[in-house]
Amino acid sequence: MECFWTGLDSLRKHTDKTLSCHTSVWMFPIYGMAACLTPICKKLKTHSALLRGGVYAFFIYIGEFATGVFLKKHGACPWDYSKAKLNYKGVIRLDYAPVWFLAGLFFEKILDRK
Repeated sequence: MECFWTGLDSLRKHTDKTLSCHTSVWMFPIYGMAACLTPICKKLKTHSALLRGGVYAFFIYIGEFATGVFLKKHGACPWDYSKAKLNYKGVIRLDYAPVWFLAGLFFEKILDRK
């Protein structure tokens, strides 16, 4: 997902038709933390997609903030949102809420596989 997102961003920012992506090895364990949503997915199974997506986005923001602050403290944070209007401490962007909402619902589908 990270490569897909940064590849699309390279097209938007730099008109790079090759969709080159840029990421960090740190992103593998960070995205892997989505597995921690499994118990939450099971509890929310019968609720509306609006509620589920909102809850997932909330927890994704918590994970992004915690890992961002930790990595930034050690000079290893691979993202910097400090130039974005709706950033908080340069590690989360509030305008990404729809992205995290949809990503949470996507993770739910992956995590619910039997």
